[in-house]
Amino acid sequence: MKPKLLIILSTLPVLLFAQSLTENDLNDIRSSFKSENETKAIRNVLSNNRDLRSTALNRALQGKIDHFFKYRVNVSGITDQKSSGRCWMFTSMNVLRPSVMEKYNLSQFDFSHNYLYFWDLFEKSNLFLENIIATASLPFDDRAVVEYLKAPVSDGGVWNLYYNAAEKYGVVPAEVMPETAHSNSTSQLLGIVRERLRGGAYELREMLSQKAKRTAVQSHKKAILSDVYRVLALCLGEPPTKFTWRYKDKSNRIKELKDYTPQQFYREITPDDYSPDNYIMIMNDPTRAYYKTYEIQNYRNTFEGINWIYLNLPNDVIKKAALLSIKNNEAMYASCDVNKQLNRETGILDPQMYDYESLFGIRLKMDKKARILTRQSASSHAMTLIGCDTDENDLPVKWEFENSWGASSGNKGYLTFTDDWFDEYLFRLVVHKKYLDKKSVDSLNQKPVQLPVWDYMF
Repeated sequence: MKPKLLIILSTLPVLLFAQSLTENDLNDIRSSFKSENETKAIRNVLSNNRDLRSTALNRALQGKIDHFFKYRVNVSGITDQKSSGRCWMFTSMNVLRPSVMEKYNLSQFDFSHNYLYFWDLFEKSNLFLENIIATASLPFDDRAVVEYLKAPVSDGGVWNLYYNAAEKYGVVPAEVMPETAHSNSTSQLLGIVRERLRGGAYELREMLSQKAKRTAVQSHKKAILSDVYRVLALCLGEPPTKFTWRYKDKSNRIKELKDYTPQQFYREITPDDYSPDNYIMIMNDPTRAYYKTYEIQNYRNTFEGINWIYLNLPNDVIKKAALLSIKNNEAMYASCDVNKQLNRETGILDPQMYDYESLFGIRLKMDKKARILTRQSASSHAMTLIGCDTDENDLPVKWEFENSWGASSGNKGYLTFTDDWFDEYLFRLVVHKKYLDKKSVDSLNQKPVQLPVWDYMF
């Protein structure tokens, strides 16, 4: 069969349903919009008020959800990531903060996010250039090449990126390397770094197309990274290799850690079993089979680090593990689609918070699977899961996040979300495997299914 005929036959089902809008179609659609008194009133409200959220706020729900929790991790202090995408880093560190405060008898403590941000961007730059070298024989419109060049580096990420960078470079207290204007607002810095990396990517591809020697290619890569280091050091400051930290404990005694390396400090404040072998990322993704592990190829920051790996589980199994962790006073890294049905003024999330269907008289309902596949919903923000309220049968009713948007956001920096919202918009947690049931733990032994970096969930 000829190729052209094959193409025609393969598109025939689509062609049978294809049809442009006719005058009759338009007349039918126009007539469906009936300009009755109720419609006129709604049009007047909407056309004179650009804030659809406040107009669609479900008044029947207000005052029905409180911020009290039967079980809550002992946490203190709210962080603020400002205008940056470092929620994953703040959340990873916020999970560890309570144990650091207990260890040093502190009333407050925070990590230097700026310190680890420097190394995260630097390592991402190196990984990007290595990916460019590895794909140099592919055309510019190859899907992998397009994906790499689309955003050579970003300040987004997930828990495994914290683990990779902290294991290699350690961590330091906030006072050792404070925030700067460009760590608090990252867009312009990222723009400069991306421009240099894209230019460097073109240069490396040109060298490789002309059969340059490996030593020459790696030497040029190092020169590009030297430029990146310079930009980062000028905007963020240069990370210390040793530091002295003076602090005052709860008893008002001044103490000092002297000549510490960031790696020493990291080992001192990190639990002995803190590794991907024990702390497992679990996900609720109804588009894929449960009780299977998945690995997103090349989703990491350090070249030698671990990729993003997760175990896909039903929500009821995830909730049981999360509740056990909270009852044992262990906070968890969590991520969700935070902007869906969030009342920013009250700090409450519920699937019925905004009733756009009644306001517009249209149907908007989709289940979680449909929202994921159509790109209507995906994880957009990481926070620390710290609380759960249960009913008389000890079943979850609502949950609590410690956020990183500052103390003036939500409920004094915290967000309360209902159990129904958990089902629809919470995606993943990092939990110690001791809180998982046997079936889940056994599922960790399988070889992960490989997913491309451009996969629809990521």
